[in-house]
Amino acid sequence: MPLPHAPRVTLIHAVQVAMQPVEQAFRAHWPTAEIVNLLDDSLSPDRAKHATLSPELHARINSLADYAVASGADAILYTCSAFGEAIEAAARRLTLPVLKPNESMFEAALQAGKRIGMLATFAPSVDSMEEEFRALAGEQEVNASITTLVVPDAMAALKAGNVDRHNALLADAAHGLEGCDCILLAHFSTSRALEAVQAVSSCPVLTSPGSAVQKLRRLMASQFG
Repeated sequence: MPLPHAPRVTLIHAVQVAMQPVEQAFRAHWPTAEIVNLLDDSLSPDRAKHATLSPELHARINSLADYAVASGADAILYTCSAFGEAIEAAARRLTLPVLKPNESMFEAALQAGKRIGMLATFAPSVDSMEEEFRALAGEQEVNASITTLVVPDAMAALKAGNVDRHNALLADAAHGLEGCDCILLAHFSTSRALEAVQAVSSCPVLTSPGSAVQKLRRLMASQFG
């Protein structure tokens, strides 16, 4: 009888700065999982060229999922929030768990209240994220609203290696979300600013990596524990 193997989770990234936060989340919440990283850092600039997801980007997102399956993935977690529709298409045709980056964070947000604020650093992802949030609220029959502030200079600072400036810019922007029941840090990369934003916020601040890893582990508990 073959020995049970550690679950192999393939992480599909569109930006390098998303990799460290999710790897930290796995160390904290599911250290026995085997992590495989797939990075296509042309996805993010190519996405920024289009108002909506192009057929070519749909195909690329799906091809990455097929590569993960061929490499023995037991589950797939996408870490970029700008490709929701393409990720959903991949999830529908595959039998293994395929998670979008923010679905579990949005679920937690709806438990926290009805007035949700979100800090984003990559503008092309915002429309699809807000649509995903509203769809989930509709499914749960919750009359919730979401307000997003985009801080593109924070992403530029992070890509330049200036984490402190990235965090400070997001913390400063958080003042514009006073009165919200919780604040979401939109992307895996923005989770680095958690402590800085918490320091200036009177409401809970949620991030996506930890929530995603914990949900994925719950989904696979019967198979891997």
